[in-house]
Amino acid sequence: MTASGGDTQHGIRRRNLARVLRTVAVQGPLSRPAVAARIGLTRAGVAPLVEELLRAGLLVETGRAATGGRGRPGGELAVSDRGPAGIGAEIGVDHLAVCAVDLRGRVRARVAAGAANRHSAPGPVLRRLSALLAEVTAGISAEGLWAAGLTVAVPGLVARGSTTVLHAPNLGWRAADLAPDLAGATAPGHEAALPLTVENEANLGALAELRLGGSGARPAPPPDFVHVSAESGIGAALVVDGQLLRGARGFAGELGHVPVYPDGPVCDCGGRGCLEQYAGERAVLRAGGVTPEGAAAAPVGPGARIGLLARRAAEGDAATVRALHGAGTALGIALAGAVNLLDPQAVVLGGALAELAPWVLPSLERELARRTAVATADGRGGGPLVTVSRLGADGPLLGAAHAALQAVLDDPLHSRNTAHSPRN
Repeated sequence: MTASGGDTQHGIRRRNLARVLRTVAVQGPLSRPAVAARIGLTRAGVAPLVEELLRAGLLVETGRAATGGRGRPGGELAVSDRGPAGIGAEIGVDHLAVCAVDLRGRVRARVAAGAANRHSAPGPVLRRLSALLAEVTAGISAEGLWAAGLTVAVPGLVARGSTTVLHAPNLGWRAADLAPDLAGATAPGHEAALPLTVENEANLGALAELRLGGSGARPAPPPDFVHVSAESGIGAALVVDGQLLRGARGFAGELGHVPVYPDGPVCDCGGRGCLEQYAGERAVLRAGGVTPEGAAAAPVGPGARIGLLARRAAEGDAATVRALHGAGTALGIALAGAVNLLDPQAVVLGGALAELAPWVLPSLERELARRTAVATADGRGGGPLVTVSRLGADGPLLGAAHAALQAVLDDPLHSRNTAHSPRN
């Protein structure tokens, strides 16, 4: 076969290896005949692919499986609990976090630390993050795992296809390239630099929702949805037909800077009346009567001040409940534009918003019903389904770790050779 590109014999083999590994990772343990049936190849065609993945340590045999026919039962295949791990990291305004996920989707190591990152220069923040990365990679190495890639979630705009944070208003960063400070941080003793991806945290939260959002009786999200998340700022990710809608420069989803009251206060982005001025963490704390001193007294860490708001609302504090009601109204106004433009099947509240949903949802849904064109056209009202992510504030970090495994799932043997080449 001499065709060019992905239709070469090597390209077809690589795709089929990826199909086998993905099928077992998602649906396993499976017998060899079951794998062949699911990906549409013959048993003879699947056999050498399975053997390659077994030799590479990406698959293991976990016992015997009845074939339902004559002959000796074959072994069931599962992804190995050793081998590659995806490393996810998150840079928040008041915390840093790192976790490692294996091919089975299990979190094998996780560390988090409070950190005052707002208006801190990138260098010191990335040095602290590197220390956490070294802690996690040392831990997984002791369990027979190796880092296959690193994805870092950031609350800001990332230049498409780059490792540069162009603007992160809540961090105070502009044109910050993360690669020089993170180079080699998670791959000590290895020749090849660890593949690094930097991505907007809302996008990674949406990817986590796609891959992990369904469980038990809860269905997976539909293929078209808007994922909204919040911590200090507010971000959104637009998923169309199961794929992120990134925009020409990769900046799609900046919901926090959609103006909801055009004559409102000046925002950090330079605009006026942006959503973050009414539904962002600082705005809601202020509207709820929480002084800067009171906010500073909250435990430092991921979602700490959001947790403070949730506790005050649960205790019936009238000012906090009013502030969250106002935040929901502003969110509904901002989301109505996205809903009218994109017609998604659902809106998913993720990140810290998941914890505040009991007090935010009523006014948000009311505004969507009032302002969504389809709600008046069909005469029923309602707009899209609004759901709450079960992942909550963990979404971006888990999304980052799973995204870091994509190179392994896309090209299993190549990724192993490039990311796991120890020095002699």
